Amino acid sequence: MTVPETMQATQVEVTIPNLSMKDLLSAIPAHCFERSTLRSAAYPVWDLVVIASLWKLASVSDAFVATTLPPNLQGLASFSIWALYSFFAGLFAFGLWIVAHECGMSSLFLLAAPKLAPGHGAFSPYKSVNNAVGWTLHSGLGVPYHSWRISHAKHHAATGHMTQDQVFVPWTRTQMGLPPLDPTRDDLLGVNVSQAVQAELLEALGDSPIAVFVQSIVYLFMGLPMYLLYNIGGQLRYPKGTNHFTPSSIIFSPQQFSQIIVSDIGILTWLALIVLSCNHWSFWTVFRTYLMPYIWVNHWLVLVTFLQHSDPLLPHYRSEMFTFQRGALCTMDRSLLGDLGSMMGWLGAHATHGISETHVLHHVTSKIPHYHAWEATDALRARLATAGIKLVGRPGGWAEVYRVMRECKFVEDEGGVVFYKNARGLAAAKPLIIATNSDVEDSGVEVDSK
Repeated sequence: MTVPETMQATQVEVTIPNLSMKDLLSAIPAHCFERSTLRSAAYPVWDLVVIASLWKLASVSDAFVATTLPPNLQGLASFSIWALYSFFAGLFAFGLWIVAHECGMSSLFLLAAPKLAPGHGAFSPYKSVNNAVGWTLHSGLGVPYHSWRISHAKHHAATGHMTQDQVFVPWTRTQMGLPPLDPTRDDLLGVNVSQAVQAELLEALGDSPIAVFVQSIVYLFMGLPMYLLYNIGGQLRYPKGTNHFTPSSIIFSPQQFSQIIVSDIGILTWLALIVLSCNHWSFWTVFRTYLMPYIWVNHWLVLVTFLQHSDPLLPHYRSEMFTFQRGALCTMDRSLLGDLGSMMGWLGAHATHGISETHVLHHVTSKIPHYHAWEATDALRARLATAGIKLVGRPGGWAEVYRVMRECKFVEDEGGVVFYKNARGLAAAKPLIIATNSDVEDSGVEVDSK
């Protein structure tokens, strides 16, 4: 049997959007942009009620097994009860994170679309309410509110941009330390790659299932603090030492100094309350009641956002091909936990306010509150379908994180539109660019300096 010298990838043609902001926003019903402070406030209250109910159920169940089960089974039963509590409490606490996230969609300067102004965030029409609720909730979940808000607004303004996006920026061939592209044996688009080049790339990158599994676990549970503290997973051109806590960080402007201090005060207060709580109750009580759900919150955040922005079928852009609309549409909607069945898919969407299922809309306009996002998403998807664009990916879960990590290794150093290549140098997609006379409009993402 003859072994072929090259392997040819079967690629999907991905339409590169040429829609204007007017095209996108006009598809969304006007009432979807309406925000109610009272209605928005009901959702974090509900999240807290569910979490408190889960804690009460876990406490009663723990007390029950302590008095009814044999001593040799009590430890395992107690561990199982609190493990289940932390999982589901963390899922609903991530819902609180999403509410704070909606508060934080405020701005420093209005980059575009008049239809998106005035207003400050999706939680409330009132900026002071948005900032008060957002600061309280994010600080309570270990996130520096204004610091994250500012970097997140930059992420929205440049999603998918190879040098301007703030997070989930692909590493290039050079940054990965791989051999230079050899056109005689390799292919810029990742269609035809020789067996020799594939072997070189596999040796350099590795593709061990165990290694990818371990990488996934570490990334999911440690990704957020590593990003906030050390810019791990952030913009690669930022200097060493970039973080979300230093007012002089390259992420921020001098005018934002006081906001970063206010954010740091929130984190210091959070840490102090944890220490005081441990002294008052016990470390074990605080750990099982709060810290374990908090760790799950970090996990859900990384899982959801990684899968929203990472997939072999999602393009990334360099400056010559980037527009705000293209960046907003290089994200993907997924059913969170939908791979575990329709019931878990419903629970994932309900607990996290649909952030995974309506994320493309959120990047087109961050002004729409989550309770209108479902209707707006349906309208936006219908408009995108007429342009041959479908941005609904596989259900979001642990298996999908594993798959994406194996398929998305690096992008090429050149090309205005690039797609991830796997450990063999093969790409699953190639761009379909259609000429258009459509006008180019900017984002409508605001970034507050005051």
